Amino acid sequence: MTSGTLRSTEENHPIYYYSNKIYQLSNAMPLYIALGGKFILKNNRRILQYKKNFKNTKRDADVSNFLNTPHYVFNDVRRDGTPEGVIISMSNIKLNHDVSRSKTIFIGHGTGDKKYGGNVHNLNSYDFHFLTGPKHLEKIKDVGLNIPEHKLIKIGNLRFDDYINKTISRKKGLDRLGVIERDRKNVLYAPTWEWGGGTLHKYVYKFAKEITSEHNLIVRPHFHDRKYLFQIKLWARLNHIKHIYFSNPADVGKCDTMEDFMISDIMISDTSSILYEYLITRKPIIVVQTEDTDLHAMPDELNILRYVRHYNQDQHVLSLVNDSLKDESQSEKMDWLLHQCFYLNDGKSVQRAQDFIASILF
Repeated sequence: MTSGTLRSTEENHPIYYYSNKIYQLSNAMPLYIALGGKFILKNNRRILQYKKNFKNTKRDADVSNFLNTPHYVFNDVRRDGTPEGVIISMSNIKLNHDVSRSKTIFIGHGTGDKKYGGNVHNLNSYDFHFLTGPKHLEKIKDVGLNIPEHKLIKIGNLRFDDYINKTISRKKGLDRLGVIERDRKNVLYAPTWEWGGGTLHKYVYKFAKEITSEHNLIVRPHFHDRKYLFQIKLWARLNHIKHIYFSNPADVGKCDTMEDFMISDIMISDTSSILYEYLITRKPIIVVQTEDTDLHAMPDELNILRYVRHYNQDQHVLSLVNDSLKDESQSEKMDWLLHQCFYLNDGKSVQRAQDFIASILF
């Protein structure tokens, strides 16, 4: 079924997107851009966050509104019940839905090594799961779930399509950050937050001093650490650190993850799921060692730690970056691991999701 047919059906059978945390909704944007729909916001605080973080992200086809955000409805789906239609969730919660009126699909918000938050048995309550790849399936098995095969839909990573199809611009991203010396390599530092053993506070100042002596450094913190961007910027200015740039994950309309991937030549991270998403670039990756051990047990072919360089506090990070950039074998390793962890990688994941959603509309 074509997207036009699906959109004409949407008036009677809408599509909704839900998450516990506002930043998780960014994972729904590829589907929203293709299919339309409405975002479910559970309280007034979420509405304020939504208006701030999702300004100017509405589809061209949608009617303009204050700050040009996608349309939303006010609903606590755990208590009030879900509206009629297809509800797509980025969060591990149990939706209160009437199976005769709605269908539920779990997407999640990343396929890394951190375990699911909340009660994992909530995942059994969904009608369907959109799987990004074998690693996603292994995460489900590792927590002891046995979801029936007919509920597991092989889609691939929705966020990869724009990168694969080259619908994002490197120049636009460099212009957005204000990068001055574009002949330098761009190092993306994208750590997670404290729940996953995030390393922002421990290493950002050290990395800034060392890496910017030769390369540009792009700091993209986790959404929960965005509040520290101001103090890091201030520190950099007071210490006369040049060639450091900042990408705010809260600004969904401007600071797209895939655009930061396109800009960068190498990435440093820790336990963030962005480690695995970065595989789509086939560029080198450095993993910062953390003390976090509450991670999934993964076979070697799904474990990025087996194939990349590791950083610990006793090392000189610039040397590690330069060694990784010179290692021509990294691209081949990352390509192999990409196809072990994710399905298809053909730029058509959104279309597969779209076709499936069309097939289950009432």
